[in-house]
Amino acid sequence: MNTNHFVLVLAPGPAPDQPARLGITASRRIGGAVQRNRAKRIIRAAFCVTRELWLPGVDLVVIVKKPLGDLKRGEVVREWESALPLIKKRVKEAAAACAGGSREEQ
Repeated sequence: MNTNHFVLVLAPGPAPDQPARLGITASRRIGGAVQRNRAKRIIRAAFCVTRELWLPGVDLVVIVKKPLGDLKRGEVVREWESALPLIKKRVKEAAAACAGGSREEQ
């Protein structure tokens, strides 16, 4: 799913009982190393603040689409919350796929 600054990709993780995991991609289009690392720090902080959105067993990959500029953690959280209905739908789908995969292996 797309937001203004990010592409959020949700997928089932390796184990349904493990906490949600985060992966971040920020290419050189975003800027130099300082800008890319700042974007990653902000995304990690936003992920920690929004832990309740991400069910256990789900992997979230955040792809930074464009430079964040002066964007703060709270603004990133608001951007993710604006996509909340779609996020919840995708999280449930990913969690169901994860649970279904673990049942097949047993």
